[in-house]
Amino acid sequence: MKVFIENHSFHYEIENLTRVFFPNEKIEIIKARADDEVNGAHIITGRESADDKIRLYCSLEINGEHYENERKLALNSPDDEQERALAIILFDILRAYTGITPPWGILTGVRPIKLFRRLREELGESGASEYFKNKLLVSDEKIRLSALTERNEREILKTSTPDSFSLYVSIPFCPSRCSYCSFVSQSVEKSFKLIEPYAELLCREIEITGKIAKELSLRLQSVYIGGGTPTTLSAEQLRAVMNAVSRSFDMSGCREYTVEAGRPDTVTEEKLRMIKECGADRISINPQTLNDEILKKIGRRHTAREFFTAYETAVKCGFEHINTDLIAGLPDESLNSFKSTLDSIVSLEPKSITVHTLSMKRSSELTYRGAELLRRDIEAAEGMHSYCSELLPKNGYEPYYLYRQSRMVGNLENVGWSKKGSEGLYNVFIMDETHSVLGCGAGATTKLKEANGPYIERIFNYKYSYEYLNGFDEMIRRKDRLRAFYDEYGFKRK
Repeated sequence: MKVFIENHSFHYEIENLTRVFFPNEKIEIIKARADDEVNGAHIITGRESADDKIRLYCSLEINGEHYENERKLALNSPDDEQERALAIILFDILRAYTGITPPWGILTGVRPIKLFRRLREELGESGASEYFKNKLLVSDEKIRLSALTERNEREILKTSTPDSFSLYVSIPFCPSRCSYCSFVSQSVEKSFKLIEPYAELLCREIEITGKIAKELSLRLQSVYIGGGTPTTLSAEQLRAVMNAVSRSFDMSGCREYTVEAGRPDTVTEEKLRMIKECGADRISINPQTLNDEILKKIGRRHTAREFFTAYETAVKCGFEHINTDLIAGLPDESLNSFKSTLDSIVSLEPKSITVHTLSMKRSSELTYRGAELLRRDIEAAEGMHSYCSELLPKNGYEPYYLYRQSRMVGNLENVGWSKKGSEGLYNVFIMDETHSVLGCGAGATTKLKEANGPYIERIFNYKYSYEYLNGFDEMIRRKDRLRAFYDEYGFKRK
């Protein structure tokens, strides 16, 4: 899909909004329109001054059909108002063509709750809700979800202080790669030789990072060991990593320690007992679905029965907080199948349940058939989320964090649901960008947050495990930036 940009700088928002309706098409942004380029399916967006007004216009040419719309604003209208108006024009045109009305309206950002919080602080909750509804075209259901999630996050955010931070440790290995996966992870079959040297260097990076954190007098609030699948490591390797964490950081103020045991086929009683002994108080065991046929289709090498066995073992090992992840919108999964999965999960009474939305893989093909497929997927995923909103509150769960990703089915969302007092602190901190997160391991990002200010700076580790091994010294050198950052943007240390 070609998208022409004429006389405006709003290409980023226009591209993202176009992708909501055509999630797997290549979006080509063209800033200068030439007549010989205008062929095939295309969108034209533009701005011009006319009759003492700003005229914003948009047109869509596709499959022999033509749609167009425009809006006029005062000449002194600020850029953000012009951008929002142009997005609404495009939204209306794409909605008319596809017959699809995304429930988040023109809102395409990853962190809608962070935006809702800022608006609430400026306008009050009712004002924020009105802005979402009238200015961003968000549905009533998503506004209610946003308001409730923001309320539940608020008390958690108050507990963070300028010297707080969280630690993320990446284990980028899995027993197999799921068909929908977009994370930087490698299957054990392809990377077995890398695991042992990776674990050794990871322990070194953790020790170096912990030394810097102590020098800076930072206070650790939460630890999250994720991936990938951390329990792909042997019990001995994982123990070494966890021992490096407890040896390198002051754990006395740590309020939450999570280890993902995401794939039930990697969970053993030995590993779970070791994880508990090493200080973790929260684990995540993730079936995604309890439909064995769907599990096969998406490349998960476990059955529903193996999930129940792993869950029972975790309870036996003394874990009180077990999170389970599910995915709404998996290929060929019906609403009834999802309902059956959720009913079974709720019957276990886990402390928290995270419901993700599938990131689209199927091409939308820029045809009526593509729109029909997209509409069907959206309706199924929306029905799944609606069932969550109906069933989970009845069983004591409330939404406590929410975020979105690119190309999600229906431009929907991922929602963390928990019982009161069992919210995942790390999830809230990282989505709100509350405080610094120090990252260790391949694919990890250190995100440095200005004390009492909005500025955020990122330090990237190498993406893949083989790069991590080969470029370890350079990656460690980058961590010197932590000291300089806190000298410039940090809190005043005693």
